[in-house]
Amino acid sequence: MPDTTNGTGRHRLLPLLNNGHGGRSAMTCMYRCADQCAHPAPNTSDNEYFGDMVQKAISRRGLLGGAAAALVVGTGAVAGPAAATTRTTAPVATAGRRPPAGDELRIDAPEYGRPIGFQAVTGNTVDSVVVPNGYDWSVTMSWGDPVEQGAPDFDFDNQSVEAQQGQFGYNCDFVAVLPLDRNLNRALLCVNHEYTNENLMFHGWTDAESATEEQLRIAMAAHGFSVVEIERVGDTGEWRPTKRRRNNRRLHTWSEFKLVGPAAGSDLLKTSDDPSGTTVLGTLNNCAGGVTPWGTILSGEENFHQYFGATDDITDATTRERFGRYGIRTSPGTRRGWERVEDRFDVASEPNEPNRYGWVVEIDPYDRTSTPRKLTALGRFKHEGATVTIARDGRVVAYMGDDERFDYIYKFVSKKKYKPGNNKRHRDHNKTLLEDGDLYVARFTGNSPEFPDSPPDDGLFDGTGEWLPLIEDGESKVDGMSVEEVLVFTRLAADKVGPTKMDRPEDIEPHPITGTVYVALTNNNRRTPAEVDEANPRPDNRFGHVISIDEDNGDAAATSFTWSIVILCGDPEDPETYYDGFDKSQVSMISCPDNVAFDPAGRLWLATDGMPGSAGVHDGMFVMPIEGDDKGHLRRFSSVPAGAECCGPTITPDGRTALMAIQHPGELSGATTENRMSTFPYGNQPRPSVVTVWRKTPGNDRPFIGD
Repeated sequence: MPDTTNGTGRHRLLPLLNNGHGGRSAMTCMYRCADQCAHPAPNTSDNEYFGDMVQKAISRRGLLGGAAAALVVGTGAVAGPAAATTRTTAPVATAGRRPPAGDELRIDAPEYGRPIGFQAVTGNTVDSVVVPNGYDWSVTMSWGDPVEQGAPDFDFDNQSVEAQQGQFGYNCDFVAVLPLDRNLNRALLCVNHEYTNENLMFHGWTDAESATEEQLRIAMAAHGFSVVEIERVGDTGEWRPTKRRRNNRRLHTWSEFKLVGPAAGSDLLKTSDDPSGTTVLGTLNNCAGGVTPWGTILSGEENFHQYFGATDDITDATTRERFGRYGIRTSPGTRRGWERVEDRFDVASEPNEPNRYGWVVEIDPYDRTSTPRKLTALGRFKHEGATVTIARDGRVVAYMGDDERFDYIYKFVSKKKYKPGNNKRHRDHNKTLLEDGDLYVARFTGNSPEFPDSPPDDGLFDGTGEWLPLIEDGESKVDGMSVEEVLVFTRLAADKVGPTKMDRPEDIEPHPITGTVYVALTNNNRRTPAEVDEANPRPDNRFGHVISIDEDNGDAAATSFTWSIVILCGDPEDPETYYDGFDKSQVSMISCPDNVAFDPAGRLWLATDGMPGSAGVHDGMFVMPIEGDDKGHLRRFSSVPAGAECCGPTITPDGRTALMAIQHPGELSGATTENRMSTFPYGNQPRPSVVTVWRKTPGNDRPFIGD
């Protein structure tokens, strides 16, 4: 049985936390999001839903203590496969041609519902990747490794802008593997690079004000996206980069992106350098993402606010309101200092430049000459990512979370329909699907009207919900706002229609078989007892939770749904926690769920961002069955090095390999290049990396991840 005390004998983790961000270090908060959790939440709306739902302040014990401690949080039941959901085959491509429509991967995948068999990894503070007995891991790519043809090998002490533009970027987050052949022996590794930590990149770094322009531009080049051709090592589950790089690509802060959709060309998106309002340089703070059925990558621009500064105070009231809702500074100075080297990051000079970030970006990794596109139809906010499924009538549905305290969950439904097959004509059509459609935001309603004054009278944290329209049939559904304004200032538009303020909605993934949508809500230590509701039932929610959504009639395009809480994270011995009804004495403790994935056997995988390291628990990757006798038996599959976050993750279509991004190793308060808090992965300066995990086996047996 996993040791939930992690050898300390202490189960109540709340007193062990020393900051307001779960287990995340102050340094991570500073560099990733400019300490957004330390500031008042940008969402100051008092929408109708909260006014109706929450009338009285209640004590924390009154909410979940006493009789409420025995509540069953949610059934987590899974119905039969949803008729509305199409399980798509991963797209394939071979050198020099596209395969004909209908081609499928020739692989042996694990059967659906396969049980878990590994021994859970116990909590630890090892400065390395730790995986279960019988598994192995290796580094696939690290910060600075060559990507583009002609890029040099990494030299920490001799970095340059030119070199970094062709090398693997810094803090890797989203990870995807797209096949290059039908046997899945060659593939494209697709990775986001979210942000940089200059304290760990450069010797003697103090701040942006004293940095050289070269250092600032190296950091700018280390953002973006990488596409790397990889190959299987023999007949194992291990992957490594190929020696040839003809499919490789690096996108960075100076790469060209095209704005598409209803807001493209809007006056709100025009700048001095781009009077057309259609061409943007770079993509910033790319967090999670998704893979479309037609083989493109969706990458979410998240905490873009921190890259913009002002050389003079912004006094215009409308501009201040719009900037304030996104956390953009209206007075001089940023920690990044990019406005020192490029005027476009100075909002006093270019007030529209921030409006050109905060989008979902679509990238075609199979065509390195293609121009990536920013999809204005999906709205602008701090996108964690976007994941796609197919509705019953063939339209495409994208689910999205706005990763900030008290912000919202969104859904986009395309106007046009998906055409199956990988032939060029169908693929070209499908690449236009996310340019036009309807945009919605979610309102959750609990089934117990007396909550939170008394426990839910049905014994469940569950209920119904509706998707509130922001854009529908090409028209704005928000009073006083045009279509362009709704899409560029989506947060302000959503405030007006009364959705539910959530506890940092991050990755959102529809199950590929059942169609049930799983939402990771990372945490929210600012929610007061007066602000709880059934969908966010804990004040001071430092540990986060996971919600499942079932669209009405199993149709992803429906405008109403039912929901239930699947996991209330935290110490399993805490009566306020819940693990999908499973015996909590047997589960691994999880906190701050961030990324969501599914393996071919249908099991739910979660990666964490903020496990309480002071309690002897590093972040890692977890897996949990969602049906059967083992439903809710969550187990820790891996842990990551000191100061690191586990990102990604992804399981290859054959189920033989798990890949995860080791983001910001050694990012702990006081760390510098001279005072290293981690030496992952090579025993010297810490380098963010993507690692491959596979199960070791003799001979030609092909076991699967999680067995």
